Amino acid sequence: MDSSTIDLPNSEIESVKIENGRLTISFSRVIIIKTMSGSSERTRWYQAGDLIFEEAELESSIPECPCICEGGDVGENVYTYRDMIPLPLESQGRARCDLKIKDQEPLQAWAEGVKLAMKERPRYIEHLRDTD
Repeated sequence: MDSSTIDLPNSEIESVKIENGRLTISFSRVIIIKTMSGSSERTRWYQAGDLIFEEAELESSIPECPCICEGGDVGENVYTYRDMIPLPLESQGRARCDLKIKDQEPLQAWAEGVKLAMKERPRYIEHLRDTD
């Protein structure tokens, strides 16, 4: 089975907004690691996208943007994804955001759903081998 994940450390956050209970974290650039089934080799890509939390309640202030995400946790129901987000991601139920923001306080929120909406096409960066 092919898989893709977003590496949160060093992701570029363009903006963070909360409107009518919807928290939208807009990433101008995230790094995606793609793995093909049956292969130990991987590829690195970049793409823009929005991480959207529905019926969100902030537990922190909104960071000044643009800013850099240094990692953190994204939770959905019983799963917690540390420093990464699986692609695709769309889930109803209890969701958690706890992102570390460079030189600022963490961005923290609880919500009743989370989804990742990628924009445009992913762009290829490089091929990764086990020695990389």
